[in-house]
Amino acid sequence: MSDLWEPTFARHQAMWGEQPTQCARLAAARFAEANVRRVLIPGVGYGRNALPFLELGMEVVGIEVSETAIGLARERMGLTFPIHHGSVTDMPFDAEAFDGIFCFGLLYLLDAPARARLLADCAAQLAPGGEMVFTLVAKEAPMYGLGVRLGEDWYENPQGMRLYFYDEASIEAELGPHRVVACRRVEEPAPSGVTLPFWYVVCRP
Repeated sequence: MSDLWEPTFARHQAMWGEQPTQCARLAAARFAEANVRRVLIPGVGYGRNALPFLELGMEVVGIEVSETAIGLARERMGLTFPIHHGSVTDMPFDAEAFDGIFCFGLLYLLDAPARARLLADCAAQLAPGGEMVFTLVAKEAPMYGLGVRLGEDWYENPQGMRLYFYDEASIEAELGPHRVVACRRVEEPAPSGVTLPFWYVVCRP
């Protein structure tokens, strides 16, 4: 989770609920087929997206900047897996290698240099033959173009959150060097009852 969310995290937590995203379920199923045993989740938040991996018997380690989120993971969600408290921009937090990395709703909150660094840091902690899964908000999302334009496909919305929106060209430009092996669109339920379009991207460096 981005540190931009910390001041209003409790409200967002209640809004998004406790069920994991479809992308987390897709990634967990893919990892299970590949016999993945250890999963790193940068920006794990309060842990809802860790549930599919845990249910399939995988060991999970998270990274989370928000103390509020970590508290909710422990107290409300009852999760006990290790969570490093800190920003993903400070990765790595240990020298461990992971068979799989899952990153939901995080990459698009960063500026271009931070996105490149996160991708490189994730790849550096990936075990040989492992896969990384990233979910990216698509340009077709209804909030695209709202707020202050900071750059190409990058906007600061009226709530002060900066979002970078992806299409196939920007996915290839940013994630292509990490060898994209699967890419598809996924409609994720939103609190308002509508769905939001995301890209589900699998990399195998």
